[in-house]
Amino acid sequence: MSDTAPGAWEQMATRVFTGHRELLFSIVYNMLGSVADTEDVLQETWLAWAARSQAPSGEQIANPRAYLVRIAVNQALARQVSISRRREEYVGPWLPEPLITPPGGGPIEADTGDASDTAVRAESVSMALLVVLETLTPLERAVFVLNEVFGYAHTEIAGILDRRPSAIRQLAHRAREHVHARRPRYRTDPRVRQQVTERFLAAVVGGDLGALMQVLAPEVTLWADGGGKARAAGLRPIHGRDKIARLIVGNATRRPVPDLGIRLRSVNGDLSAVLLSGDVTYAVIFLDLTPDGSQVCGIYAVTNPDKLSHLV
Repeated sequence: MSDTAPGAWEQMATRVFTGHRELLFSIVYNMLGSVADTEDVLQETWLAWAARSQAPSGEQIANPRAYLVRIAVNQALARQVSISRRREEYVGPWLPEPLITPPGGGPIEADTGDASDTAVRAESVSMALLVVLETLTPLERAVFVLNEVFGYAHTEIAGILDRRPSAIRQLAHRAREHVHARRPRYRTDPRVRQQVTERFLAAVVGGDLGALMQVLAPEVTLWADGGGKARAAGLRPIHGRDKIARLIVGNATRRPVPDLGIRLRSVNGDLSAVLLSGDVTYAVIFLDLTPDGSQVCGIYAVTNPDKLSHLV
């Protein structure tokens, strides 16, 4: 861009970056699970891209997409140090920030328009999968996201991370085995998900302990992320249908949310319940279902207001 007319490079650089922004956001968000940190990384990526684009003696970048992905991924890895430090001081279970997504898919712009990618894009940002990705090392997570979610070849990832392809293959293998052992691949029919979600909400709002026991699997687990700033179920995940059902019904009846409103929205690629107190988002609840879709095996509740402020 060195011979571009004065002022034109800014427009060109902005246009290129904007055209890839959704891809960059999706990659980084899947690596970090934090909207705020993702936005910070994208800002850092833009500054690096703008500086490189306007360099008077710099060669034109042949593949802007690859260049931007490399910058964003490595900025995200560098940010993991401060994120890990914050997690150590976090009060209670930590869950990813909920992200409103188009129904049936994630916030990723498809390059080919191939409808077969829709399920993969939706699963890539699902709350349950993001929780599993938290158990990987930062490098394993980066490789998994790039390879399994976005389809980058091992040789491409090696270039992005400046590592040998053989090392990338080993990281990919370890990450894949780890994730699939904890999160087998299956997708619940959207209609079934809606039916189970509605049954769960009706039982909770109605204080119907029996109905709630029926919709919960025996080994269900509840993660409640209040961050020490909002009401949450406890400082650790809670296991077991009887304990969880009694806790939920008890809280709903003893401490009802004033002016409660419930909206079913696509959050992280799956139908979820967005709870409002008046006009303020009070909580987001995502239900993980058993492979046959008949019962709830995981409840993820985010009530930390810092993680809900970006929701619209």
